Amino acid sequence: MSRVVHFEIQADDIERAKTFYAQAFGWTYEDYSQYTGSPYYGVVTGDEKDPGINGGLLQRPAGAPAAHQGANAFVCTMGIADYDATHERILAAGGQVAMPKFALPGMAWQGYYLDTEGNTFGIHQPDPAAGLDAPPA
Repeated sequence: MSRVVHFEIQADDIERAKTFYAQAFGWTYEDYSQYTGSPYYGVVTGDEKDPGINGGLLQRPAGAPAAHQGANAFVCTMGIADYDATHERILAAGGQVAMPKFALPGMAWQGYYLDTEGNTFGIHQPDPAAGLDAPPA
């Protein structure tokens, strides 16, 4: 069985995308451009001792999909501890709601967003009580 070990996010404006993900999720970056021969930033998503993967951020080679066309690549979902706080950080950083918060009953809260580059991503807050008693806040 093969596991995802790296992701890449394409951006129209690399600096804008770096700012968005740093503000929304606290990600940091390492410049690997000297190795790739073009702008490429390694994305550090957390401490190596914690579960998860790191990725890359690069210039988009073609136009992003238009609104309401859906994703044209993989959609990465970030595991988070506080859905509502993360939602607010995403919006404050310039993100937009693509699919509002919904319950995966008895498992988690899930939602989808667009970053500043038009890329779709998800957030996922584990919660065994999700959707069992009350609607989302």
